[in-house]
Amino acid sequence: MSRIGLKPIEIPSGVELKLDGTKVTVKGPKGELSRNIHHDMTVKQEDNIITVERPSDHKDHRALHGTTRSMINNMIEGVSQGFQKNLELVGVGYRAQKTGNKVVLNVGLSHPVEFVEENGLEIDVPSNTKITVRGIDKESVGALASNIRAVRIPEPYKGKGIRYEGEYVRRKEGKTGK
Repeated sequence: MSRIGLKPIEIPSGVELKLDGTKVTVKGPKGELSRNIHHDMTVKQEDNIITVERPSDHKDHRALHGTTRSMINNMIEGVSQGFQKNLELVGVGYRAQKTGNKVVLNVGLSHPVEFVEENGLEIDVPSNTKITVRGIDKESVGALASNIRAVRIPEPYKGKGIRYEGEYVRRKEGKTGK
């Protein structure tokens, strides 16, 4: 039994949802998102409540049930409020700088690394050690934040690298720690 899949989704005011076979389109104040869902899942809309139903208790259908409901919920939340991921640069000389629609990272490599804002994503640099990624699609916001973090993942000895805000990096003792 899928606990997440059984929860109904409430549509907030200002958000329109359109069902066309397997295609779900959500339009809101921040933009528009559309996605194809699996053909076995049934999405029903009654007034401002959406429910997702599965045809059977087969393992694949149970797995798709909660996933489909979460995807639709994330689309609705994205067009109404948006999503954001915050990153921190930790290390001596590590800094980020925004020029135009590019973000340039200097993180101890032999070359600066550039990231360009793409299809509806916004990269903001409030200070030279903080980066914020914003957008309406949760999946693409998380993917871009993950790609930025992958340039220099936090290492366990000194804790240097790019990390998510509030991420705990487990520290290790060096060789002389015995």
